[in-house]
Amino acid sequence: MHRYHALVTWSRVGGPVGDPILTEGHPQAEQPKVLSAVDDRMDELGASIAQSRRTVALIKSAAVAERERVSQLFAEAAAALQGFQTELLGFIKEGESALLSRSQGDLWRQEEQRSRLSRARHNLSQVPEADSVSFLQEFLALRLALEEGCGPGPGPPRELSFTKSSQAVRAVRDALVSACGSQWEQLRGLGGDADGLQKLGPEADVESQDADSTNLLDSEAPRDYFLKFAYIVDLDSDTADKFLQLFGTKGVKRVLCPINYPESPTRFTHCEQVLGEGALDRGTYYWEVEIIEGWVSVGVMAEGFSPQEPYDRGRLGRNGHSCCLQWNGRGFSVWFHGLEATLPHAFSPTVGVCLEYADRALAFYAVRDGKLSLLRRLKASRPRRSGALASPADPFQSRLDSHFGELFNHRLKPAFFLESVDAHLQIGPLKKSCISVLKRR
Repeated sequence: MHRYHALVTWSRVGGPVGDPILTEGHPQAEQPKVLSAVDDRMDELGASIAQSRRTVALIKSAAVAERERVSQLFAEAAAALQGFQTELLGFIKEGESALLSRSQGDLWRQEEQRSRLSRARHNLSQVPEADSVSFLQEFLALRLALEEGCGPGPGPPRELSFTKSSQAVRAVRDALVSACGSQWEQLRGLGGDADGLQKLGPEADVESQDADSTNLLDSEAPRDYFLKFAYIVDLDSDTADKFLQLFGTKGVKRVLCPINYPESPTRFTHCEQVLGEGALDRGTYYWEVEIIEGWVSVGVMAEGFSPQEPYDRGRLGRNGHSCCLQWNGRGFSVWFHGLEATLPHAFSPTVGVCLEYADRALAFYAVRDGKLSLLRRLKASRPRRSGALASPADPFQSRLDSHFGELFNHRLKPAFFLESVDAHLQIGPLKKSCISVLKRR
């Protein structure tokens, strides 16, 4: 009776009136329902606990396996680099030994010949004037020493083959740094979320982009996709340096004799550069450039940048108001704010440029057989939630992270720098007949 009274009192004080589990009267009748509900809930919790335990075990085992794979791959990469280093050092040693063997042999022979000449000359000087026989003998010995090995020794080699080793290592280093930065940027977008698969809520609206568009912009894509962003570039003759000859509004070539252009406040005076007409400030723009000859840089420049800047600061990519892709006769590289990043890509005569204002990005592509292959996409990295930026070991990306976004605070113009005296480019697309006509000019 006391037990029943306590239950009823709790129900009246703390429980709602008419509670289906704890009600006044007949608790024995409600007991089966309560126990059944408890059993069902315990079964649900048991199943959920088992699933959670499996999830925890899966995460732990996956992390262990991934750490092992990463460690193994790093070990293989380190072994490959170590093997490459060993081969290069051996190559340098073999080249040094081969060249030293020849050079030291020539040196020994020249020193020996000089010593014989010196002795023969000394012996001749010691012969008394009256001793004609001895004089003749020593004189003949001197002439014989003079005729042996006559002629100058070989000069220094025109090129030391092993000195190219550092260039090979630099190319490997730059490719490795670039690949590490690119892969880390991709991984950054997958980490830090509850399920590691997708972002939820308002943050996803800010950071997500159209998947098809992103994939096409960041990898090989059909040229037709970019043509919907096509922008017709006309060269502005009022900006052309006096050592640049324009062919209509599409072609430009660097020449030795200055051209008598009219005075213009927008004309470059210290750099062989020319800008496109009009300024870009919203949307996505795509244009192509045909590199016909010489060292050429293509990119963008802020509208208000002074064309009277000196050569060291006025060139494309050597300041914070412009950036470019450069072909220097040996390879491609990108320039921004005075820093250069070399690219491990082969020459492509046709280069595509895609300016993405919404994403504050500038991408360069090699155009071949109706397809575009990404050379480099310049864009500031998004800060991680901890505030750190990706690719801390890449000074070029660090410079982009610090200053590249500021470039898009200005209206931008297509820009072109013809660095070598034979440089020649054409705004694409081009036909072979057109190229031949331009070359004849």
